[in-house]
Amino acid sequence: MLLLGITSVIIEYGYVGMMLAAFLAGSFIPFSSEAILTGLYAGGLDLSMLVLFSTVGNVLGGVFNYFIGRLCNEGWVYRLFRIKEEKLEVTKEKVRRRGAWMGLLSWLPLIGTAITIALGILRVNFAKSLLSMAVGKFLRYVVLGLVLWLTGA
Repeated sequence: MLLLGITSVIIEYGYVGMMLAAFLAGSFIPFSSEAILTGLYAGGLDLSMLVLFSTVGNVLGGVFNYFIGRLCNEGWVYRLFRIKEEKLEVTKEKVRRRGAWMGLLSWLPLIGTAITIALGILRVNFAKSLLSMAVGKFLRYVVLGLVLWLTGA
């Protein structure tokens, strides 16, 4: 019921709602920005603006996760955000090897949150992490936008 209420508010606010949905989806909160983007596009909103607002919101969600990782005790991350220790340890090892470039994959469901938190825990350069997250998340929404546009959804 709460999720339905949040979704209604998001849709009511158009582009700003899209940005909020994308922020939630980009953070540790499980949420589907793709469904909201599809609905708003079907409702007549401009696709390029939806892609822009989605990207900004999703990147801000990733930045939020980065700073959770940077500022929180690792034990809190496991308990509060329900990230399994094994999953985060595997992700941290990948981030150690590939550095900020892992941010390119931060859009992926399930592991994207672990990637952005691991970037923060390992104190990977923020500017590089931000850039890689932004590129990956932007490309994700561009592909989704192209699919919607080509299918006439």
